[in-house]
Amino acid sequence: MLVKRIKDMDAKEFRIRGKEMVDYIADYLENIRERKVFPNKKPGFLKKQIPDSAPFEPQSWIEIFEDVETIIMPGVTHWQSPHMHAYFPALNSYPSLLGEMLTDAIGSLGFTWASSPACTELEMVVMNWLAKMLGLPDDFQHKTSGHTGGGVIQSTASEATLVCLLAGRTRALKHYRSLPSEGTNITERLVAYCSDQAHSSVEKAALIGLVNIRFVKSDDTLSMRGDALQEAITKDREAGLLPFYVCASLGTTGACAFDNLEEVGEICRKENLWLHVDAAYAGSAFICPEFRTWLKGIEHADSLAFNPSKWLMVNFECTAMWVKDAIALHETFNVDPLYLQHEYSGLAIDFMHWQIPLSKKFRALKLWFVIRNYGVSGLQKHIRHTVNMAKNLESFLRSDPRFEIPAERHLGMVVFRLVGENDITEQLWKKLNSRRNIHLVPASFKGKYVIRFTVTSPRTTIEDIIRDWKEIETVATDVLGYADDSKRTRVPLGGNPQTDLNDMFEFKRH
Repeated sequence: MLVKRIKDMDAKEFRIRGKEMVDYIADYLENIRERKVFPNKKPGFLKKQIPDSAPFEPQSWIEIFEDVETIIMPGVTHWQSPHMHAYFPALNSYPSLLGEMLTDAIGSLGFTWASSPACTELEMVVMNWLAKMLGLPDDFQHKTSGHTGGGVIQSTASEATLVCLLAGRTRALKHYRSLPSEGTNITERLVAYCSDQAHSSVEKAALIGLVNIRFVKSDDTLSMRGDALQEAITKDREAGLLPFYVCASLGTTGACAFDNLEEVGEICRKENLWLHVDAAYAGSAFICPEFRTWLKGIEHADSLAFNPSKWLMVNFECTAMWVKDAIALHETFNVDPLYLQHEYSGLAIDFMHWQIPLSKKFRALKLWFVIRNYGVSGLQKHIRHTVNMAKNLESFLRSDPRFEIPAERHLGMVVFRLVGENDITEQLWKKLNSRRNIHLVPASFKGKYVIRFTVTSPRTTIEDIIRDWKEIETVATDVLGYADDSKRTRVPLGGNPQTDLNDMFEFKRH
């Protein structure tokens, strides 16, 4: 018996399936409110539904795509849902999706200018656009000869933090090695600093960079202040250590708190330390002039990064990173094999010298599409709408004496807890997620267990916020109704140097 072989997908079928996929995506996004935001699955569920080995014979696209709804979607956490309030946003939009589609079709790898001139030059243009939209100093823009600043699109904010730490380390090694008085073992003595509220990626960067890291205790508003940073630096210099890098957080993960950039920047300028600003989530808000008060002191920064892929309607991966002086990047990442050289080497920008990977996608295309299609005014409207939705949730929480808001609400994020012991709030969080009508994640700071609520979807309406509040209110009543001091197990918070510090500083040597 002859078996008819399924032919590869050709352009004719691609046109048909592509149109079907666009319809499926549009239906998925427009009707996402009807899906449970969080899946009811346990680890290993997918292995039971998919064969152990890949198919030897080709399968039809119809057969493949039928499995999306039956196998994949039941295990998806729907990040675009208006009831997704965990983490920070990871948005997309129709112009961004179209840009990603075209990027994948072009398939260029823009490691050098010559490998894809449009890839490099559009990236320079849109990074200048973004710098102006945020009100950044001119030093961060790509300009004519004699100016070494500019922006580049990295994959993640974590990668940007690492890139800038490594560049700062290169600059510090160059400086300290020029001083005979410093002797040897310079790398082992280098120290980086961040707030005790900083993202874990800062600690990871220090691990990879083989440098020491000190967590500076934040104040009552969860902000790193200049005097605390200065005390840490002075103490380390007296101990023979070599401070070189500070990461200031604008919009922390735990509570969307802001370090005092002006104070920290003055200290970094005086001490000659590389200052990197991590504004992964909050950076998008700076396109609105009313939120730029947190940028006061940005003129002292050596680098800055934020994620358009979080809040500016651009799908992942897309992190905007700027440096004032790209020479340190070149000195850190520059490799120059013959096969990567071209006739404009040294004259045109080759972004392979600004990043860890060699290759880079044409990410600027989707960013260009989004900015043009929404315009600055449309993106500002989106940011302000999100903030207003968070204000509504905050007002509901404040109207109920059973709840407290232990940290000031900033932008589109509210942290809250039930009044009382930590375990009651933990029970509330677990029960809310188990019902799958709303998805949240916890955090802890200053000994308090809290629940984070971030407005993440542009589709979120006041009706959605009211529904979410009713869900929280109902479950809280249930949890408090069953609360019994004799049966509770307290939630341990110790052992996390970023959230439960007993000393002024937590010092780690890597």
